[in-house]
Amino acid sequence: MRVKEAIVLAGGLGTRLKSAVADLPKCMAPVDGKPFLHYLITYLQQQGIERFIFSLGHLAEAAADYIKATLPPETYVLVQEPYPLATGGAIQLAIQQVTGEEVWVLNGDSLCNLNLSEQAELHFQKQATCTLGLVPMEQFDRYGVVTIDNNHRILGFEEKKWQEQGLINAGIYLLNTSAFQSIPWPEKFSMETDFLQAYHQRLPFYGYVASAYFLDIGIPEDYHRAQQELPKYSKA
Repeated sequence: MRVKEAIVLAGGLGTRLKSAVADLPKCMAPVDGKPFLHYLITYLQQQGIERFIFSLGHLAEAAADYIKATLPPETYVLVQEPYPLATGGAIQLAIQQVTGEEVWVLNGDSLCNLNLSEQAELHFQKQATCTLGLVPMEQFDRYGVVTIDNNHRILGFEEKKWQEQGLINAGIYLLNTSAFQSIPWPEKFSMETDFLQAYHQRLPFYGYVASAYFLDIGIPEDYHRAQQELPKYSKA
């Protein structure tokens, strides 16, 4: 695998999850006695990630304490948002700590076990600015739909509405750092709206499609589902 650094966006407020998890950032929501972040880190390590840049925000101390107690100090960097910068602003701040030309970017409150090496292969083959991990889903209204052509080039993004089936953004990006940083961003902006949707016709964005397991713990229903489904990702 050619890209071994990952930015993990772990500063979410978790507003919809407060009824189930209070006083913790979403990434630290306990699942079978371990924080959700444990399962995400385990997956990434199994996929060959060796260096982490954690973007922390809301209730950062809990996540920071866990990371410091879990990972060797040479394998991670902690980046603290001074205030909520939205997804794009958080990436812009964290990307300054990346040493390579490409970096993985993942949401800290979702898990999708797609093959990162295959996604990277497509990314480099297409010389993409950004390659999104996409998973097919049926009968949903919680996510927008991403459309691609036969060449995997991203054609557009549809707003959230009831869909019988479609491809959803799994929140796993392989991003070219130079191309991203060459854009004069404000301090606070949205990765999804201001970068992906605004630039997909001007820059080479591609979608890697995988029939992979996907779970987003952003709402209590799916957080409770995680209690039964995620322990299989735990190391013995």
